[in-house]
Amino acid sequence: MLRKSIALAALGLAFIAGPALAAGSAKEPRSVAWSFAGPFGKFEAAQVQRGYKVYREVCSACHSMNLMFFRNLGQQHGPFYDPEYKNPNDNPYVKALAKDIQVKDIDQETGDSVDRAATPADKFPSPWPNEAAARASNGGALPPDLSVITKARDGGPDYVYSLLTGYVNPPVGLAVGPGQHYNPYMAGDMHAYWTGKGPAPVGGFIAMAAPLADGKVTFDDGTKSTADQQARDVVAFLAWASEPKQTERKQFGFGAMIYLFMFSILLWFSYKRIWRNVGH
Repeated sequence: MLRKSIALAALGLAFIAGPALAAGSAKEPRSVAWSFAGPFGKFEAAQVQRGYKVYREVCSACHSMNLMFFRNLGQQHGPFYDPEYKNPNDNPYVKALAKDIQVKDIDQETGDSVDRAATPADKFPSPWPNEAAARASNGGALPPDLSVITKARDGGPDYVYSLLTGYVNPPVGLAVGPGQHYNPYMAGDMHAYWTGKGPAPVGGFIAMAAPLADGKVTFDDGTKSTADQQARDVVAFLAWASEPKQTERKQFGFGAMIYLFMFSILLWFSYKRIWRNVGH
């Protein structure tokens, strides 16, 4: 009787869990051969520089990067690093980039809120004064902070790239609400909105319209500015921002592996020498 009760309970859980497992389905992200992937991968400075421009001219209108300071752009292995300026706060290019951006501050004499040109010591400014303002301007949706987005999302850089380039026209029979956009790489449950034939399509709705388009950003190095290129470059920048010490970490790890390998050889020879006249 107990076994029968357990079996019936399990069957009931299976029916309950069925829709939950179906929900959240999305298309598998496309695999991209990133230069920074793998144990020996590294960021291409030119690509990360282009990616910063895409973020600044497109993404920063809605998305913040609250963990990033302008000085990070000029640190070692950063996109605008100059070995002549060990202190990134002194990097003239970083100073120029920061100076183009206005940040909020307090007038020390009057106490009034003022706008001033940013310095390398400032954080990237948020486009919104608070969460309520961000939601009010985006139909109730909160644009996520992009500081560690490639680490925070399952699929990492591949997922972010696929999402940016994956916008397609919704299948016939899919009811898309106002302010919503269909993307097969966005997790969601389309069953409640599907009236077409066959199973509901994978994917979900996203409040952000397709942000990139051919020629939307002009690259200073002459690289052709296609939507795909913009997506690759901005994802590379976001991947660097998510882990700006990645190159140093890999270099340290490689050196540690060499050290351990040499130490193992010395240990083996020491063992053979110490125990050579001892019977086993």
